[in-house]
Amino acid sequence: MSLPLEPRVFPHQVDQLGLATDEALAALLDRYPEELFDINSYSYDDEGQFTLATGARGRADGATILAEIKAGRLWVNLRDVQTAWPELWNPVHAAFQANMRELGLKPIKAAGQLILSSPGTKVPYHFDASGVLLFHLRGRKRLFVYPPDEQHLPQIEMEQVIMRTTTEELTYRKAYDADAQVFDLEAGQALTWPLYAPHRVENLEVFNVSLSLDFQTWETRFTRGAHFAQGVMRRRWGMTPPPMAHVPMAARAALWAASLAMKKANLAENRIKDIERSFELGADKRAAA
Repeated sequence: MSLPLEPRVFPHQVDQLGLATDEALAALLDRYPEELFDINSYSYDDEGQFTLATGARGRADGATILAEIKAGRLWVNLRDVQTAWPELWNPVHAAFQANMRELGLKPIKAAGQLILSSPGTKVPYHFDASGVLLFHLRGRKRLFVYPPDEQHLPQIEMEQVIMRTTTEELTYRKAYDADAQVFDLEAGQALTWPLYAPHRVENLEVFNVSLSLDFQTWETRFTRGAHFAQGVMRRRWGMTPPPMAHVPMAARAALWAASLAMKKANLAENRIKDIERSFELGADKRAAA
């Protein structure tokens, strides 16, 4: 079966395990591998357009990092929770499997990232190149979910993101908000949405903790590979591929196979793997000392 055509909210009880307390998070930040940190700070103009700054974990201890997240405008992702923090991953994955059975889906791969984010911070309009089930563990956040159509998600921009020639963020206009479904997510709730649906996030005025579980089915894997292959065809050879809605699944599977060869031949250069980091957590505290 396909992913849901509308967003769905599920209950869960992972927030009751005590894994999102200050003490647990500070201890986790002390030991979490530095190479698995993604640290972002967004600033916005009056039209909702953003500027991104990326940071490094630095040498600060876990309590200092947690305090900076609570006091700042930061969005910190801890990748690969499935291997780096199995104490959280195992109950989340069990709840995820139950949700997938309810939806009639059979995932072939899943990975998680823990998201620690400041009160009032925002994540810009973007899409994820996989299925997502977002488990909320602490705080309150507002999600705006938009239709995954050509108006809100042009195929050319989608291809660029999937080829990693640009970041996940998309062209955004405030008028799009009239088409959004809005969800205020509380601890103990999980939200999924249609594949590739653009969305943006606003934390309400509290510190937030979530786990974003990204998953693939054969359908999503074939579709992602097809977008990659069509993007290469467009950029490299000047072709005009058809809309993905007009590409049958068998053809997507063939394009996915072609995308593997294209990646091996490096036909689409990854332009985001070496983004320069412009700040370091804990630096101000060390300078003051």
